Amino acid sequence: MAIRKVGVVGCGLMGSGIAQVSAAAGFATVVREVSPAIVEKGIAGIEKNLARLVEKGTITAGAQAETRGRLRGTTALEDLKDCDLIVEAIIEQLPAKRELFTALDALCPPSTIFASNTSSLTITEISAATKRPQRFVGLHFFNPVPVMKLVEVVRTIATDADVYEEMVVFGTRLGKTAVRAHDSTGFIVNRLLVPYLLDAIRALEEGVGSIEDIDNSMKLGCGHPMGPLTLLDFVGLDTTYYISQIMFEEFHEKRFASPPLLKRMVLAGWNGRKAGRGFYDYADAAKPKAMKF
Repeated sequence: MAIRKVGVVGCGLMGSGIAQVSAAAGFATVVREVSPAIVEKGIAGIEKNLARLVEKGTITAGAQAETRGRLRGTTALEDLKDCDLIVEAIIEQLPAKRELFTALDALCPPSTIFASNTSSLTITEISAATKRPQRFVGLHFFNPVPVMKLVEVVRTIATDADVYEEMVVFGTRLGKTAVRAHDSTGFIVNRLLVPYLLDAIRALEEGVGSIEDIDNSMKLGCGHPMGPLTLLDFVGLDTTYYISQIMFEEFHEKRFASPPLLKRMVLAGWNGRKAGRGFYDYADAAKPKAMKF
């Protein structure tokens, strides 16, 4: 079936980004949040992003208006009932996702395709809350969604082949490179990235190098745009800790186990850039200073 109308559940950082690229790609898009204030904040962020693109000459004022005209915010889950595709981008907790999809399953016609933007949970486990596992996929976008060019399209053992191909096409229509991934915890990117980040913390714990030296080594020696400890601060140490726990529970391999330092930093609330402190102190956001441990 052709995708004409897209629903997005969640209007936070990821959800608003998904809604923006969906509307920009020509799809009528409805984004739902639990309160009017969160909806308004998310829509305002999208409008700011579009205005910035006009200022840069990336899009025209006409394209800006057309994108905004295809986008609508709501707090009513019922407003998603006529969507051809619904993408979930809510809190990374299995019970909350399963509760949402159980409600959507009862609300939407059998033809509606469901997708989760989860970065760590298994798609099969989420889809088990519905009666349409054959029409359920993972669509894992990356932050910031309007900028990052990748989407992981995740297929479970139950996903219908035609549905999966339609979702690959959809990802491409959003202007992304759609990579095909099987439903294994962490998919492709986090399966490779998380052990690398955790090893960087272990290297720091073991005195292999300082925070600055570890980051500079990977930037200048491997050509990475940022070092692993800077990236951890950007992603959020709490987020990485949570993902590592899920992956370790799945695989029981040391490379997915959280280092003690990470756990202690999360317990202390040092969650990275968003908290003002992680491996770097962001009191002066323009000139972060490496922490001393």
